[in-house]
Amino acid sequence: MKYAYFPGCSLHSTALDYDESARAVAKALDVELVEVPDWTCCGASPAHVTNTFLSLSLPLKNLQSAEKISRQMVVFCAACYSRFKFAEKSLAENQIKEKIKKIINLEDIPEVKTRHFLDILINEIGLENVQNRKKQDLKGIKVACYYGCLLIRPPKVAEFDDPEQPSCLDNLVEILGAVPVSWPYKNECCGASLSLSRTDIVLKLTNDILQDASEAGAECLVVACPLCQANLELRQKDINKKYRKDFSLPVFYFTQLLGLALGIDKKSLGLHRAMVSGDFLLKEKGIA
Repeated sequence: MKYAYFPGCSLHSTALDYDESARAVAKALDVELVEVPDWTCCGASPAHVTNTFLSLSLPLKNLQSAEKISRQMVVFCAACYSRFKFAEKSLAENQIKEKIKKIINLEDIPEVKTRHFLDILINEIGLENVQNRKKQDLKGIKVACYYGCLLIRPPKVAEFDDPEQPSCLDNLVEILGAVPVSWPYKNECCGASLSLSRTDIVLKLTNDILQDASEAGAECLVVACPLCQANLELRQKDINKKYRKDFSLPVFYFTQLLGLALGIDKKSLGLHRAMVSGDFLLKEKGIA
């Protein structure tokens, strides 16, 4: 399987471990990812509150480049996924479509479908196939699967999993040998890009999420979004200080846990980059 791959800004900077593990896992599953040439920011958090046409033009320009590679483009960042899906939906309206074509000098709208890798993993590769390729078991690690907002909402745009009771991450970690815990905060907002402008809000939201995961018995969290990962991992020290907690929960990308199960070495999965190390947990469980 060959897909155009849009990494986005985070996966080329603060979330290098996500990019590294994504590429390693794709290769192990015989998925060819061809990076979109000369890609630019999709607009992510600021574009849609700045100008509607800017928020549509940025994704469309990238889809134009992606079309040269494949009619399907894969993303791993939930924020990028959301912006591309919003653009797809908005461009169904002819009036908007014609204006955008003039803005970026396009003869026609690229016919490229944007998909999150979780969608491909479940609906193209198949969890049974993943299970058959497993080299080691995750040995009952108790995992809180955190979906956040943008992967599953709004449902008419995301078209991915159940927005109220999502299950794709739970199903994945379960076939890898981990134990997904039951917890109500799996799709609560972490504050996302408010991390710098309203740190107080992010600390409150992430404290509640981490507290709920801990009370459910989770030994770690697994995410599919670099914004969520940064808030839940990097803010633990601040949360501990403000709320007098002692959180030390590793926050893995789903690609990292998948990679471990597929027998990929830890460095190739970027596990050495973690701010809250998962080494102790993995050693305790006997996971190489």
